[in-house]
Amino acid sequence: MPKTLLVTGASTGLGVALSVQAAQAGFETYATMRNLDKRATLDAAAAAAGVTLNVLQLDVEDTASVEAAVAKVIANHGRIDVLVANAGVGFVRSTEQATEEEIRWVMDVNFMGLVRSTKAVIGHMRQARSGRIIAISSVGGLAGQPFNEIYCASKFAVEGYIEGLASYVGPAFGLHFTVVEPGGISSEFANSVLARLQDSGGMLEDEYLPLLQRYIGSREGRSEGVFQTPDEVAKIVIRCATQDTPPIRTRTSDWSEQITALKTSVDPDGRKLQAQILAEFMPGLESR
Repeated sequence: MPKTLLVTGASTGLGVALSVQAAQAGFETYATMRNLDKRATLDAAAAAAGVTLNVLQLDVEDTASVEAAVAKVIANHGRIDVLVANAGVGFVRSTEQATEEEIRWVMDVNFMGLVRSTKAVIGHMRQARSGRIIAISSVGGLAGQPFNEIYCASKFAVEGYIEGLASYVGPAFGLHFTVVEPGGISSEFANSVLARLQDSGGMLEDEYLPLLQRYIGSREGRSEGVFQTPDEVAKIVIRCATQDTPPIRTRTSDWSEQITALKTSVDPDGRKLQAQILAEFMPGLESR
């Protein structure tokens, strides 16, 4: 019986690549998205790859929606072996310019969306004494970046959440937790971030404007080495979903390794820190 994998945010980019590659790897794959009217790209990719996907509605901002989708998978297969929490949004604007509504939205999708999804599956995994939760973070979850402080804060929260779960739920109940930290991904994601910036007032004429222009200028034309394709990142995620002992954290490119090296070089996969935390707070509980 094939293992079951659920992906959130599967309407575009990385979510599409993850869904297709998971099916190719032999998983019974549930590709989920907030708006099923946007499934055309996913359906086309599945058809081109010759794979079959189960497509469900799941809005990570809606607890009832998350629980309903998970319940359907459990009803059909009795278990969820892998959750890939991919749904997320970007946000570029200074703290002074950002509204509280925008800040709550970023934190709700990127962090609370992960928490809601995890809460819906983790009990089933605990009872089965098996399961993997893989959260798609970013190098922005390790290194704060200009005009991305709200986005980075949401991804720092993702990192702490996964590390915390790995410090006791993982070793106690046989679960694995991994946070994946890509750099840039060549997809609709970056374009949607800039589009939202324009829709919410564009570059405001204040003292931040020349700084924002410098930041955006530093990213233009820098595709080589920085940006990966969704397929390249998905390959790393699927590897984490299938290897016997997946890392607690992993980057996906040489550039992402380089930009975060000051924080990750001593403990690149997070296993040393996990062992230290277990020894300090949970003596006798072996790491997994």
